Amino acid sequence: MDKVFIEGLRLSGKHGVAEHERTTTTQDFMLDVAAELDTGPAAKSDDIADTVDYMHFCEIAKDVVSNNSFYLIEKVAQTIADRILEDARVTSVSITIRKPDLLDNGVPGISIIRSR
Repeated sequence: MDKVFIEGLRLSGKHGVAEHERTTTTQDFMLDVAAELDTGPAAKSDDIADTVDYMHFCEIAKDVVSNNSFYLIEKVAQTIADRILEDARVTSVSITIRKPDLLDNGVPGISIIRSR
């Protein structure tokens, strides 16, 4: 199966278990999004309408991260995955979310894979 993806997308939002993470300051999130689908039709037609557009992934991720406030990044990832899977051509999607500025000596995050 083929993949359409975007990696290293940086977005700001208010998500986290600590109250201040959800209410007072935004923080950076780094996202990788990959969707599996058959890109053969697009390869033949050379038409964006025959594939999924990674810019659409950016729009979905930005909407979810910027316009919501969840306790867990698991919820953020699931919400993004659900919206991408609304496109019937997508057979599975993987989402990785990192909180790059949270710790001084590491980068915590979550990766999920969801399929139809």
